[in-house]
Amino acid sequence: MKRTDPKSVNQIIDEYLSHEGLTATVDEQRAAYLWPEVVGHVINRYTTRRYVDKGVLHVYISSAPLKQELSFCRERLTADINAAIGRPVLTGIVIH
Repeated sequence: MKRTDPKSVNQIIDEYLSHEGLTATVDEQRAAYLWPEVVGHVINRYTTRRYVDKGVLHVYISSAPLKQELSFCRERLTADINAAIGRPVLTGIVIH
């Protein structure tokens, strides 16, 4: 058996996910997971639920004033989450 160049575990996982067609699904889950990191601890305390459906992050906020404020920042938040992932995954955010 001939040895090839060593690959990192991250590279192997990325190749497997790409081969199985799961890259988009994993990236969408990563987008929902990154919400607290992007918005911070204070805003995340008011987040009751979040999920991604067809490239759109749905976030449920328990505070009406905060919900209104976040609705003005949706484009920036979308860009920040996509930047954290490293590729465009989200097309938008819906604040509920």
